[in-house]
Amino acid sequence: MRRKRAATLRHCGLSERKVEYLRDLADHFACGRVDPVAMQAMDDDAVIAALTDIRGIGRWTAEMFLIFNLLRPNVLPLDDLGLLKAISRHYFDEMPTETLLKREGRARVERLAVPWTPWRSVATWYLWRSLDPVPVEY
Repeated sequence: MRRKRAATLRHCGLSERKVEYLRDLADHFACGRVDPVAMQAMDDDAVIAALTDIRGIGRWTAEMFLIFNLLRPNVLPLDDLGLLKAISRHYFDEMPTETLLKREGRARVERLAVPWTPWRSVATWYLWRSLDPVPVEY
């Protein structure tokens, strides 16, 4: 049965590696090693550490989980290309996004975002929307 499900996921466009990652993530949830209820009480860094211990989950994915699942208001996803593109456009006179990905660029973005605390997730959302201002319906 697992092979059939894996084939279905691959048919949806997932690579064999991504199917492995999804299975591992599902196993973490099923066995209780990842407990989303307990994560509500954890601080952001602890959630990121718990999630990035899972194969295939990186910091960006963990930060998106914080923003969209746990609804954390103060996440600044420095690996998000959309955020960096918007910051480049609106604050740094179209500085190349690649420059913002470097250590000096990240430090500059972090300094820029200090006044946004404790609402950096909200600022991130508005910056994303500035790139594609068409209204979104949820």
